[in-house]
Amino acid sequence: MADRGTDLAALLCLDDVASAARRVLAEPVWDYVAGGSGTESTLRDNRDAFDRVHLVPRVLVGAEPGDLGGELLGTPMGLPVGVAPMAYQRLLHPDGEVALAEAARDEGAVFVASMLSSEPIERIAATRAAVWMQLYWLRDRAVVADLVTRAENAGCRALMLTVDVPRMGRRLRDMRSGFTLPDDVVAANLPPEVGAPAHSGGLHSSALMVHTGLAFDPKLSWRDLDWLRRRTRLPIVVKGVLHPDDAVRAADLGVDAVVVSNHGGRQLDGAVPSIAALEPVVAAVADRCAVLLDSGVRSGVDVARALALGASAVLVGRPALWGLAVGGRAGARRVLSLLRTELEDAMAMMGCADLRALRHGTTVAGGGPRSAARGRASGDVPAGRSR
Repeated sequence: MADRGTDLAALLCLDDVASAARRVLAEPVWDYVAGGSGTESTLRDNRDAFDRVHLVPRVLVGAEPGDLGGELLGTPMGLPVGVAPMAYQRLLHPDGEVALAEAARDEGAVFVASMLSSEPIERIAATRAAVWMQLYWLRDRAVVADLVTRAENAGCRALMLTVDVPRMGRRLRDMRSGFTLPDDVVAANLPPEVGAPAHSGGLHSSALMVHTGLAFDPKLSWRDLDWLRRRTRLPIVVKGVLHPDDAVRAADLGVDAVVVSNHGGRQLDGAVPSIAALEPVVAAVADRCAVLLDSGVRSGVDVARALALGASAVLVGRPALWGLAVGGRAGARRVLSLLRTELEDAMAMMGCADLRALRHGTTVAGGGPRSAARGRASGDVPAGRSR
């Protein structure tokens, strides 16, 4: 039993975890996690686009799935899944980021700690999880420089710069609820004068929107990415890339990976679904850097879809928070374990003995993000691109 009374064994898929989380969370907190920007069209499209990616299994291959582990940017991984950076996790459970990092450690997943974590990076890294540190670009560059040094000293394995928030998207659910943080949930990595505005909102306003407007620098540019590259020896990951040309320019500046992401539908409403943008980015960078994907991953089959289209790994966001909400560390671990089991099942039924076979031998049929270029005429066996 979970610490909030949920029978974790009864949660058989991530939709079950979401339903359980909704029952235990206050409505404003549920909306903060579940909601998107604007009309939430991109939030919906992320899922619709995943469901249009069709995998073509191979049969009689005489193999069963083996180890799902590997290495990414020098970080050992027991699973091609990481926990995406998400702020203020103590809103979901008192143990917050520490519990979720421990779950990631237990399941062999990377944990990406948000700059806006409600626990300091040093305490998160002390879990001995494989921790990467995420940064937003602040108006006060000295605070950014300090965070880079703290991440290095804490033993973080990489830095992830989120680049798709020149300003926070209009998240109408939060604005309608006047969402603000409780006094005991703070941006633990920031000086009080930088993090405090997240506790003061107003009628028809989100305190977090007010805070980011004051703290984040909307003039983030390629020059700043170059500054960060020169300041640290840690691998750098750029999150929030959807256009192939941006991915190429990031590779030109020496970044080690890009994350194809529309911020889970929480920034530009109407942006292309991440899974639809993935393959063009993979083709454009041509192995010059790793390519990860987030936004909309809800099953191990989704992980298989992303890997088959060229992703090195995926990041999972909301489902990890749902698991945290219903059962702390054990609930978050249940989510990652479900993804592992579902990925193994998918690979077995696809005829893939290992991740290499999934990434380089899988055929993706018509009906996916680029179906016009992939399918044959109606009635023929679909012919996708085999890598």
